[in-house]
Amino acid sequence: MSGIDESAVAVGHQEQVGKHASAGKRSVQKSVAREYAEALLVALLLALFIRSFIVQAFKIPSGSMLATLQIGDHILVNKFLYGFRLPYPIDVTVWEWNPPQRGDVIVFVYPKDRTKDFIKRVIAIAGDTVEVRHKAVYINGAKVEEPHATFAEGDQETLGPRDNLGPFTVPEHKLFVMGDNRDQSHDGRFWGYVDLDDVKGKAFLIYWSWDGQDTWVRWGRIGSLIR
Repeated sequence: MSGIDESAVAVGHQEQVGKHASAGKRSVQKSVAREYAEALLVALLLALFIRSFIVQAFKIPSGSMLATLQIGDHILVNKFLYGFRLPYPIDVTVWEWNPPQRGDVIVFVYPKDRTKDFIKRVIAIAGDTVEVRHKAVYINGAKVEEPHATFAEGDQETLGPRDNLGPFTVPEHKLFVMGDNRDQSHDGRFWGYVDLDDVKGKAFLIYWSWDGQDTWVRWGRIGSLIR
C-alpha cells in the first residue's frame, strides 16, 4: 500500500489558505482606497458646485468700503439670492428672481476691466433719479440717511463728480453703486452703472479677518453679518 505524505498535504493547504487571505487583504485595501477616492471626488464636486452656484469666498484688498469692510476681511457672498448664474468662463446670469435692492452690499464684475471683481453698496436701482449734492445723496428728490457712509475729508469738497453729481436717472437693468468710504472710493460716480447680469451676489458674512500690518487676527469681526 502506498503511503501518503500528510505533511506535504498540510503545507499545500496552508499555502492555498495563505494565498486566499493575501488576495482578500489586497481586495479590502483596494476597496477602502476606492471608497476614500470616491468620497474625495464627491467632496470636491460638492465644493465646486457650492462655490459656483451658492456661496463664494472673497478677500477685501482695499479700503473703499471702510468702515463696513476692513482691508483683510474675508467674506462670504450669496450667489443664489438674486438668481442663477453660470460660472466662469460663461459667467452670466441666466435666470433672475430677486434683484438687488438699495442698501445691499454686492460683488460684481468691474465694467471697465472684466477680469476684476468689485464690492460696493447699491445706492439706486433702475428708474431712480439720483443726485449727489455736497456729498449728500438724494434719491427721487429725497435726502438719503446713510449711517454706514464715512467721509475721510469731512466737509472738504473737490472738483469733479465725487462730491457733486447729477441729477440723472438709472437706466433699465442697471444699478448705481458707491463705496461706504465716500472720499476714497472709485465707484459709479466715476465710471457709471453696473449691469444686473454682472452682479455675482450679495455679501453677507465676515468669516475671517486678518490685519496684515499688525499681523493680528481681528477676532471681534469674525462671524459678523454685513449690513
